[in-house]
Amino acid sequence: MDGVPPDGLSHLRVTLSENAYIGPGRADLLEFIAETGSISAAGKRMGMSYKRAWDLVKALNEGFGPLVETSRGGSEQGGARLTPAGQEVLRRYRAMQEKTRAAIGEDVAALRGLLRG
Repeated sequence: MDGVPPDGLSHLRVTLSENAYIGPGRADLLEFIAETGSISAAGKRMGMSYKRAWDLVKALNEGFGPLVETSRGGSEQGGARLTPAGQEVLRRYRAMQEKTRAAIGEDVAALRGLLRG
């Protein structure tokens, strides 16, 4: 069961349009960007390249509008931060995860009880 979350909800994905969707990986990336102030550091935390992390940020920004703002290096050292919309998307997605856990937790436990060995 390595890699399987105890709540069974690792793959909640909310699709709003062809280009606007969020799932656990994108939410984690947003959360790590908020924590670290860096797309590179957030990607490293997730074991992904800077290019992959940047591509996900670009896709999020294209799908939803600006969720992550970046600043170039130089005297300010560069960095990234969530916009108010980015904070709201992350907050609402995490709330949906919690509501889903509460709604299906009993059924997930029952299904786990049916697993062999």
